[in-house]
Amino acid sequence: MRNPPLSRNIIRGAVHAPRHHDSAAKQVTGEALYIDDIPEPKDLLHLYIAQSEKAHARILKLDVSAVRQAPGVVAVMTAEDVPGVNDASPIAGDDPVFAEDIVEYAGQSLFAVAAETVDQARAAAKLAVIDYEELQAIVTVEQAMAEKSFVLPTREIRRGDATAAIKAAKHRLTQRFEIGGQDHFYLEGHVALTLPGEDNDIFVYSSTQHPTEVQHNVAKFLDLPDHAVTVEVRRMGGGFGGKETQGAWFAAIAGLTTKLTGRPAKLRLDRDDDMIMTGKRHDFVVTVEMGFDDKGRVSGAELIFASRCGRSVDLSGSINDRAMFHADNCYYFENVTIISHRCKTHTVSNTAFRGFGGPQGMLAPERMMDAIACYLGKDPIDVRKINLYGKKPRNVTPYQMTVEDNVAPEIIAELEKSSDYAARRRAIRTFNETSPYLKKGIALTPVKFGISFTATHLNQAGALLHVYTDGSVMINHGGTEMGQGLYIKVAQVVAEVLQIDIERVKITATRTDKVPNTSATAASSGADINGKAAEAAAIEIKERLSRFAAEYYGAKLSDVTFLPNRIRVGNQVISFRDLVQMAYMSRISLSATGYYRTPKIHYDAETFSGRPFYYFAYGAAVSEVMIDTLTGENKVVAVDILHDTGKSLNPAVDLGQIEGGYIQGMGWLTTEELYYDDKGILKTHAPSTYKIPACSDRPAKFNMKIFERGENVEETIFRSKAVGEPPLMLAISAFNAIADAISSIADYRLYPELDAPATPEKVLMAIQKISETARSNKLTEAAQ
Repeated sequence: MRNPPLSRNIIRGAVHAPRHHDSAAKQVTGEALYIDDIPEPKDLLHLYIAQSEKAHARILKLDVSAVRQAPGVVAVMTAEDVPGVNDASPIAGDDPVFAEDIVEYAGQSLFAVAAETVDQARAAAKLAVIDYEELQAIVTVEQAMAEKSFVLPTREIRRGDATAAIKAAKHRLTQRFEIGGQDHFYLEGHVALTLPGEDNDIFVYSSTQHPTEVQHNVAKFLDLPDHAVTVEVRRMGGGFGGKETQGAWFAAIAGLTTKLTGRPAKLRLDRDDDMIMTGKRHDFVVTVEMGFDDKGRVSGAELIFASRCGRSVDLSGSINDRAMFHADNCYYFENVTIISHRCKTHTVSNTAFRGFGGPQGMLAPERMMDAIACYLGKDPIDVRKINLYGKKPRNVTPYQMTVEDNVAPEIIAELEKSSDYAARRRAIRTFNETSPYLKKGIALTPVKFGISFTATHLNQAGALLHVYTDGSVMINHGGTEMGQGLYIKVAQVVAEVLQIDIERVKITATRTDKVPNTSATAASSGADINGKAAEAAAIEIKERLSRFAAEYYGAKLSDVTFLPNRIRVGNQVISFRDLVQMAYMSRISLSATGYYRTPKIHYDAETFSGRPFYYFAYGAAVSEVMIDTLTGENKVVAVDILHDTGKSLNPAVDLGQIEGGYIQGMGWLTTEELYYDDKGILKTHAPSTYKIPACSDRPAKFNMKIFERGENVEETIFRSKAVGEPPLMLAISAFNAIADAISSIADYRLYPELDAPATPEKVLMAIQKISETARSNKLTEAAQ
């Protein structure tokens, strides 16, 4: 693995330098403060949420009188106690904080208990008397499709005539497969701490990726103006999209407790409750049909996606839109139809998860590239290459965006060579010929991921920058830190613009009373938009100081040059600190706000056309796996990654994101299985039953490299590219490599029916089915 040495004393060139995460030392020593580490204030109340035991039922009786009388209980809150609007949804107004007449998933909030201890609150909640009239529960995507149960209307993208092109093609293939969901399994679960203030103000510490949305929802819930609610988050112990919307529920309940009692309140979910109550990555059922020629070039493609959205809309509209936008991945389909069904089920509302629908969309064409190659007896990389986006005219997406920055062919070619893909593929086939039980597989898959919020109005950010008279600098912006290194990147930007030591730049907690009306830290856009906003604020300060210096020394503005920790004005050199002090004495403002809105993007949601993304991030990975055909057990043994980060702001942080993204994606596609029974009860809600990758699951050989020739063609922050989400989809290569290993059982003449995640059970079932089909085919051939 290629890791650059960490820079310590670089001033000039603060950006593009590998630097430690700003909280790294504190996290390693346990000194980094999370919300549950904040010293508990006097008279703190602890909260527990009582949950529905039914997936779909009418509430006939909810009697909490015994709960109110239980030891230690101070307050019990139901929907009737809400002074404002009983809703904490991001968009549609369909997410009640407390159930009213109907429950629509097992785990839905019924009421909350505030007590002196959490154990007292939990014990008291069990005393409630609840009567249900149980109703039919729609649990699976297939059931929802049969019942025509949807949270939103079905959407389509069409270009050309896919049906006619498939019918006219020399070859046709159809694949149906299921893609499982994924729990975020952040180290820090959902937690909120609320404090009372003057004039009914509420101060909220929330583990959220979207402080502004928490502010708005808490205010709406409590019938307060937005300015009465202040939300702060210094860091999260992971988010991955799971804290983009649903943290508002828990902040609202804690805020209601504080409003009703006048006491501080804390609501912290344990792992089981967190997994049961909060949304996951959407699981999909996908059907794909493609027509193609002898070389594997696709002439027509029809892709049908049906996703389990759960009981409400949440962010399912944008998530499923993004799945549609990524159903092409790196490939040009001249005639294509993409259909998206957004299914309503009586399960928890699924929500944002790293990739935001993109991974599910990409898996479809990547499976098909391998299936087509198997059908034609070709190397999958050759089928991929012949279908790649190119120059005119093969450079327009199905949603009418021109691909202007396509480096996928370069990345694929470089990785194919550096990983020794061809020789390894030959060696694997030789190995499989003589190994009866253990089989190897290999796959190379690319990534093209669009960067920007598909909801155009969210592509904006603000920042607040103060320079103090000792030359130290404070930066605040609307982005949140969840371990991805956003804070250190923004600090690097400020240090670069002002040419000061990064140690002089203080990064402060994200707060709604410092930078208002912010967007979620999501869509991989945190550094892009908040870095640009901070840059704008720093440039404003720099220009003020430059004008002051030129006037003070009687020089031209062009004679003012910022050097490391000092400024040259003609023949005069003055330290940054001294110039700041002089500017203050001359009544020059040393505070500035910065604002940024992403340019060029425009998108018509009705016609699915326009430019929803500012640019694309690219990458490719080669994964090698080993499977045991007797048990279905499988392991990724080697990985080679080449990923495009543009001109990386911080290569050390970006390499960490690339590695972490791949491993998380590998977990999604190989081990992390969510299981609901036929009554809609989640049975995998703890580490004992839900398997995320452990250290031992990391491939022994893990080579990764940043694409050295990368440079964003757009004017992003110092020409960098986003790196939060795109690497997750590199793990599709691991899933495809498992399928390749299974295919070897049938001499690579059949492509396996394999659903994700590729657990040992599913791999074993795929092995048995492909073996039976191969035997049947041989008997048929012998009979003929």
